[in-house]
Formats: sequence, C-alpha cells, structure tokens
Amino acid sequence: MPLFEMADHEFKPLPQTSFNTLGVKERSDLQRLLRTHIKVLGEELYVISEEFSDWEDSKRRIDLLAVDKMANLVVIEIKRTSDGGHMELQAIRYASMVSTMTFERAEQIHAKFLSEIGKSGDAARSGILEFLGWDEPDSDSFASDVRIILVSEDFGKELTTAVLWLRDRDIDIRCIRLRPYQKDSLKLIDVQQIIPLPEAQEYQVKVREKEQHERKKKAERHIERLKFWEGLISIAKDRKTRHANIKPGEYHWIGASSGFRGLNFNYVIVQEYGLAELYIDRGDQQENKRIYDKLIEKRLLIEEAFGQPLTWERLDDKRACRIKAYVKSGGYRNPESEWPAIQLEMVETMIRLEATLKGPIEALNLR
Repeated sequence: MPLFEMADHEFKPLPQTSFNTLGVKERSDLQRLLRTHIKVLGEELYVISEEFSDWEDSKRRIDLLAVDKMANLVVIEIKRTSDGGHMELQAIRYASMVSTMTFERAEQIHAKFLSEIGKSGDAARSGILEFLGWDEPDSDSFASDVRIILVSEDFGKELTTAVLWLRDRDIDIRCIRLRPYQKDSLKLIDVQQIIPLPEAQEYQVKVREKEQHERKKKAERHIERLKFWEGLISIAKDRKTRHANIKPGEYHWIGASSGFRGLNFNYVIVQEYGLAELYIDRGDQQENKRIYDKLIEKRLLIEEAFGQPLTWERLDDKRACRIKAYVKSGGYRNPESEWPAIQLEMVETMIRLEATLKGPIEALNLR
C-alpha cells in the first residue's frame, strides 16, 4: 500500500522511489543508520558488532550482529535491492558460524567494535550486562539460540518462500521491508515487518509450539517402535521365521513376502495392540478383490485350522485387502517389561497364520 499525504480535500499519494534512485548506499547509509537507530526494526536489540568477520577460513561479514532481551544472538543482513537477492542463504551460514559464541567472546568482539567507532572498549562488558539486565554473565543462557533478521527494500518470491519454509522448521527468521518515498527534499521510509505479520505472530508462535510438541511425540513414537521391532526380530531370528532378516524400522509395520508377488505377511504394532496379517496388493484392485474372495470362500476351514476367528477386510473403497489376526497382550505403549510377551505372541501368531494360509494361497495358482 502506498503512503498518502492527507490534504484538506484529498489523500495525495506520495511517490515511491528506490534507494538506488536516492543514492542511498548499503553500508555507509542504511547499515550506519540502523546501527545507531536499531529500534527502527521494531524491537529492543543491542548491536555488539558491525561487519563482523572474525573467523577462520572465511572472508564473509555479518552486516550487524546483535543480542535481544532473551540473550539470543541476532544476525541482521541488509540489502538495498528490490528482491533481497540470496540474503537468506548468507544469513543461515552466518547464524551457524556464530552459534557457539560465548559471552566472553561476545564481550571481546563488542570491545573491538566500540573502539572502532570511537568509544571505550572497556564499556563492552557493562554495556551487554546492562542491556540484558544481568549482574553477572550467565554462560548457560547466553546465545542459546540465533535469530535472523533480513532487511531490504523488498523481497522476491523465491526468498519469501524460502523464509516461510525455514520458519515452518522452527528457524526464527524475519523479513523487514524498508520502502523509500520522496516528496521534494523530504525522504521517508515505510518500515514494515512482512514475515511474520505482526498481528499473526502470536498465533503463529502457538501453532509452531503445537507443531513442535507433535513432532516431539512423533519422534518418541518412532524411537519406541524401532526398539519394539528390534526385540521382535530377535525372537524371529531365534525361531528362524521369514522375518528374521528384516531391518527394524520406525514405522508401525514391518513385512516380508509370502513368496508370491503382492502377498505380504506383515506385523503391525500400535499403542494398544499388535497383529499379524496377510496384506494383499498386487497393484490391481480387481485382482486383489478376486484373490480375497477366493480365500474368504474357505473362511470356516481357515479359521478352524488357525484356531480362532480372523478379521477379514475386503476394503472395497481401497485397492488392497487384509486378513488380520490380533494379539491379546497389548501394544508398544504397554510397559517395556511386558514387551517380550507381546513380541513372542506376535511371532507365534504369525507362524500360525503363515502355516494356515500356505495351502489356500498355493491353491490360487498365482503367477
């Protein structure tokens, strides 16, 4: 949206211009002004260095390096272009390079910076502590995270897409647009945080916290299932079953071929129960249903041989079909001390299921 001058009888749009047209330089103008008036970016920050490049094997420079009130480091990259270039890639590199910075190192860097701008380097320690509200350095709390702020005249679609993707993966990266206008000799700057939108930021934080919680729970489930499968496969090896050489995974099922294409014997484990199943999927829905129908014709004989009822799922709205045998011991959320009994029951159930279905499957004369 353009800026307007409010006159007596109308709103007059102010002419938008560019930093290039105004002759504004990136380092000597924008960076210098932001260094001394960092609050323009909309939050309390404390600049500890400018053009920071004090690392081995690299000539790269961080435009401005700051800390926020939570003692996080903040990498600030500045461009005067209309698309931001590839500044997000630069900033990610810089963030990784400063991520291990200690308070003592930040103090040294800040002292050097103060000396370069004509101030006393002796004030570095007290300046950082005063900003953070600390009496003494807290090494555990300092630089626990690194944030990124990108500042540009505008941002291209490629850059904003990348930033949104990074934010979805819990990288605290923001885009602040500095849009220049000019009326006669008056130069105006419209400062807007465009990612994330300020009014949506609190909501996005809550969404991100929920997503983090869900990802953590998912990772925990994966670890539990992997451990469960390792125990089950150990039993399968002892019993020399077809699943003995299966690599344990983090998903809720593992399987092995019956010896006929598209007919697999799978183990399935969820929180409350486990099961052994014949999973039928040869890639063609009609063929899968024909195989299932042939087998269910012998349901009474199959269940009598198996020794208990099975769960038959034709799954008419899906391509595959299933024949399942549930175990009674429980699932992977049972106490770990109960897992061996569940795993043993699943292996024994699978052995019975394979033996029961061997003849009926062979009678199908599949190719």
